[in-house]
Amino acid sequence: MDALWLQIVQWLHTLGLHVDAGTAQAVAGGAAQVQQGVARLDMPGLLALAAALGWASGLRLYAVVFLVGLAGVAGWVALPPGLAVLQHPAVLMASGAMLFVEFFADKVPWLDSLWDGVHAFIRVPAGALLAASVFGMNDATMAVVAGLLGGSLSATALATKMTTRAAANVSPEPFSNWGLSFFEDGIVVAALWLALAHPVWFAVALALALAVSALLLVVLFKFLRAVLRRVSSVFSGSVKVV
Repeated sequence: MDALWLQIVQWLHTLGLHVDAGTAQAVAGGAAQVQQGVARLDMPGLLALAAALGWASGLRLYAVVFLVGLAGVAGWVALPPGLAVLQHPAVLMASGAMLFVEFFADKVPWLDSLWDGVHAFIRVPAGALLAASVFGMNDATMAVVAGLLGGSLSATALATKMTTRAAANVSPEPFSNWGLSFFEDGIVVAALWLALAHPVWFAVALALALAVSALLLVVLFKFLRAVLRRVSSVFSGSVKVV
């Protein structure tokens, strides 16, 4: 509760509402505690967080921004300085609103693929930016490394998601879309938690996820190509329907 109160006071300052000296001193003490918490994060933990932000952004960018910002505001995690902007009320409101829209748009067949196609130009650079922000300007070299890592993981997750959804949309029933969408909702939350709580286990889970992604991309790409070839042959009249 103390951490949450400190964040509320900081919010009031950003909105131009000033508080008394005692509260300001409490905020300063809380900020010092946050900085100490960030300082205790080791390199594997920071890399795991950067990788999780990049990979999960390829699936649910707005959920990542909202959940990480909310975790910082609630005091569940001490965010690195480069990610502190996610705690701003305007960022939380915007990401929360887009999360609400995406939650439903992602569960409608074909609309989900259209939504992913439009956001392909947003999620990958955003994933790279979030990953780089874990290190900020304090370590420019690692920020570049994290940005490249985050962008690559975001692109991989997005490609797997779009290919899987395209294959699911071939079926007329909506249940496969709903199941995939709810699974992605849960896996994003699980990935963020695992990266923060158990970085080593997150690295293992990420390696398995990348292996599964590679397999799905190969199998589903062949499946979609066969479907498209079949549809094309039907429309061209080369297949006679009895």
